[in-house]
Amino acid sequence: PGVDKIAFTGSTETGRLIRGAFVAGEPDWLLLSADYSQIELRVLAHFTGDAALREAFLADADIHAIVAAEVAGVPLAEVTSELRRKAKAVNFGILYGQSAFGLSRSLGIPQEEAAEFIEKYFARYPTVDRFIEATLDAAERDKQVATILGRRRLIDGIRPAEKRDKSRSRNLSERIAVNTVVQGSAADIIKVAMLRVHEWLRRANLRARLLLQIHDELLFECHPDDLAALTAGTVERMAGAIELSVPLKVDTKAGRTWADCT
Repeated sequence: PGVDKIAFTGSTETGRLIRGAFVAGEPDWLLLSADYSQIELRVLAHFTGDAALREAFLADADIHAIVAAEVAGVPLAEVTSELRRKAKAVNFGILYGQSAFGLSRSLGIPQEEAAEFIEKYFARYPTVDRFIEATLDAAERDKQVATILGRRRLIDGIRPAEKRDKSRSRNLSERIAVNTVVQGSAADIIKVAMLRVHEWLRRANLRARLLLQIHDELLFECHPDDLAALTAGTVERMAGAIELSVPLKVDTKAGRTWADCT
């Protein structure tokens, strides 16, 4: 009670303390975390077909630094940590319909500066803007949206295009529409990955078990001698779960506790 989802995922000190209480169920076994890297942005790059985003992922580059350089109009080598932080907030914020007001609050910058950064982002990545608007147009027309595997979500309350104000936050229905397509497709991918990993583990004769799925992460327990085989097999099946126009990248880490895996 009182522990929120963000804390439990390990992105805070509280989360790390909580994760430190989880260990493998067998003596001397290890935990293995396999986590999709920036899967929602990769799904966005796939749906938009944006050449710059796709090239960044194909080159395994730092997508936030790339966006910061493109939006600010500076060489990649001159991207500061502060500029990268702003770009990261915008990269994720645009998926959730964040307004200039929301971005200014989250970054602690003037609202005018936040609005300018968002405006420059959409000017540099017009395909993202077109994808969002096309998703909302279709949702208004069809009263539903669908994920990459065709799972549908009925939705109402989408405003006509002429009544949407890009300077303000999208309404709840509009946020749900875009989030369902992007986050729902990411959920499709990890569900397929889980099925493939589960089927493989049944045949692989490894001393290993799949324990949990947490958002974009799969957590396993295994004997140390089988860690390398488990890691390689899991990465192969997660990376090949669904074919996108950009590669699916999987980060792995093992340790005695769940906190050691973050």
